[in-house]
Amino acid sequence: MPHPRTGHTAHDRLLQAAMELFYSHGINGTGIDAIITRAGVAKKSLYNNFTSKADLVGQYIEARHAEWLALYDRRLAQAVDPRARVLAVFEAYQDHAEQAYERGFRGCGLLNAAAELEAGDPARDAVRRHKEQVEAILAQHLQAMLPETPDRAAALTAHIAFLLEGAMMRAGLEGHNAQMIRAKALITDLLERL
Repeated sequence: MPHPRTGHTAHDRLLQAAMELFYSHGINGTGIDAIITRAGVAKKSLYNNFTSKADLVGQYIEARHAEWLALYDRRLAQAVDPRARVLAVFEAYQDHAEQAYERGFRGCGLLNAAAELEAGDPARDAVRRHKEQVEAILAQHLQAMLPETPDRAAALTAHIAFLLEGAMMRAGLEGHNAQMIRAKALITDLLERL
């Protein structure tokens, strides 16, 4: 049932609180009580909406993935050719870096979460699938740019994906988007020479 003051369900409020706290303090640094307090719900609401903290973490990963896809879709709608579509991926990551965060920009929320999860954890696997989807998006656009040379398109995909993730990690360490802007400029130059 929607909360009368906010219009959001307890599930939505709990997930939003978890998204804010997991990003700001980490998964392991965020207790259930902090999430409940931030969401303004009773403890019972948490267990009525999520089977466990692990379930909440899994839904957090999926929500972060959906959040990035929405940023990318907005950028993609403005892209007029395959080159611009490759750059739209970088622009979506840059948009992510420019959002207002409670404790500042800390890098990719998915990679931050994965670093706290054990190998084989289903949420960690979900992060891997997200990164694979981003790489597949890049591959699709590069294949459209280089239809006659699929091996070159595949090599460029790997190169660009590594540059993208490295730039995002550095941006997170530095707390601002300068590395994302720099990476986009490097890729722009590379794509203009194809």
